[in-house]
Amino acid sequence: MKVRFIVLLGLACITGLIVSHIVSGRSELGASDAIRVLTGTSEIRVHEIIVWKYRLPRVLVGLAAGALLALSGVLLQAVMRNPLAEPSTTGVGSGAALGVVVSILLFSGQYGAHIAALLGAAVAGIALYALGRRSLAVAGILIGAVLAAVTSLLLVVDAQPMGVVLRWLIGSLNARTQADWNQLWPWVIILIPAGLLCASRANVLVLGDTAATGLGIRPDRTRLLLLGIAVLAAATAITAAGAVAFVGLMAPHAARAVVGGDHRDLIPVSMIGGSVLLSAADLLAFSVSLDLPGSGPNVSGLPVGAVTALLGAPYLIWLIRKEAR
Repeated sequence: MKVRFIVLLGLACITGLIVSHIVSGRSELGASDAIRVLTGTSEIRVHEIIVWKYRLPRVLVGLAAGALLALSGVLLQAVMRNPLAEPSTTGVGSGAALGVVVSILLFSGQYGAHIAALLGAAVAGIALYALGRRSLAVAGILIGAVLAAVTSLLLVVDAQPMGVVLRWLIGSLNARTQADWNQLWPWVIILIPAGLLCASRANVLVLGDTAATGLGIRPDRTRLLLLGIAVLAAATAITAAGAVAFVGLMAPHAARAVVGGDHRDLIPVSMIGGSVLLSAADLLAFSVSLDLPGSGPNVSGLPVGAVTALLGAPYLIWLIRKEAR
């Protein structure tokens, strides 16, 4: 009953965030105009384009990316049995950014950047599993550092794509359109059910390899399965919203404090929390005016990754001190 209430409360918050995003903006479209578009009574074509092609896709991308980052975080914490694990720990963010930089340098534009980011993140995940048999956390940090160094070297050699890569490195939902949502939703309907179906396996895996084997679970295969879902979820979120920091850390911990450690409850509540966190941070970021280089002349707003970093950094410090005690 408690979990159902939390899920319903989270869905209500998501509904409120969707409405808030749609009725807020810097164009001449006001709240009443947006409501008329939603109810189908608007006769102004421009207003319909703003709502359906720009404002709604932006909030949907943010909600989906937040859910995927949280899913990745909770699975990584189960696989590594480390409460500090999150997508950036795996080097997936660094791999995605490197893929974008290589794509831009080779093709002189953003053509294929999403595919390149996904491939870079996948390569980082494969390297993590191959090199981190004994310590996934240490291997992830080392892989992320190496990939970040290669990215920095490429940007030093050719600084032209720096402005474009900025939103991938920090994380931003500015200028998201229907095309971005179309690239994201097929992965959402695959990865979220896959994560939910693996909840029981995650419960067994956190007990340790000996206990998992005794319960009929093959630890190596289960670890590879969960790691694969986590890497793909993080990579998909990063291709849509950039390397947004700390969502994959904060959402699972907040959910665990409320519903406990059973992954059958923890995974859905974490995903709802991730959606709410990233979307709310984007709403706050959008209220701050800031022109981003490489994002177009009419795009403004603080990158959402900067807001989540400001929220997540103190939380990470508190969590590290708590674990140390």
